[in-house]
Amino acid sequence: MRKWIAVVAVLLTVAAGAAFLWLRGGEDPTRPATFRGEPTTAHYAAIATRAADPDPLSAAEMFPTGSVTAGGTTLASQGNETLTDCASAVWGSAEAAVSGCTQVLRAHYATPDGRVSGQFLIFNLADSAAADKLVAALANGGFVRPAPGTPAGFDGSRGWAQARALGHYVSVSWVAPVGGAGRADLTYPQVAVDGLSLVIQRRLLR
Repeated sequence: MRKWIAVVAVLLTVAAGAAFLWLRGGEDPTRPATFRGEPTTAHYAAIATRAADPDPLSAAEMFPTGSVTAGGTTLASQGNETLTDCASAVWGSAEAAVSGCTQVLRAHYATPDGRVSGQFLIFNLADSAAADKLVAALANGGFVRPAPGTPAGFDGSRGWAQARALGHYVSVSWVAPVGGAGRADLTYPQVAVDGLSLVIQRRLLR
């Protein structure tokens, strides 16, 4: 009898875990092949805390145009969204690291030929210490989830990504080839998408 009770208990535990993952959308352990993380610096002291920079971010502020360009390479916007459940945009240890996050803005981009897809996210955290903690989590044990609308062939494991702590914000750019055939130069797509983080510089002048 005790053996059957133990078996039932194990099955219930497994079922509960499966239900939790289903409700959370499941785990996506895809990580980019190349990742660079940067902690915040004294340059961003004026926006080191949300208390000093209380106005929420807006899509119009972060994504003022319909495309991003670098080195003659242009990626067109495929849409953007603003989330208040920051944990839904990440997985692994990054879920705990976004505690206290009030919003995350996320945009998705693609080259005209569809060979490269990218996304940009920016998290609004409590302070620079929380921002540095999230960058560390993204470097080890967690990462962001692909944005809605990301093509099925998005090969994130061959991608490049960068996370920057900018005062109490963290920006994440991630670009990757679409489809398994051939090679794609990700240099300019990465620079183009990551360039959106420069928008935050304007907040230093407020």
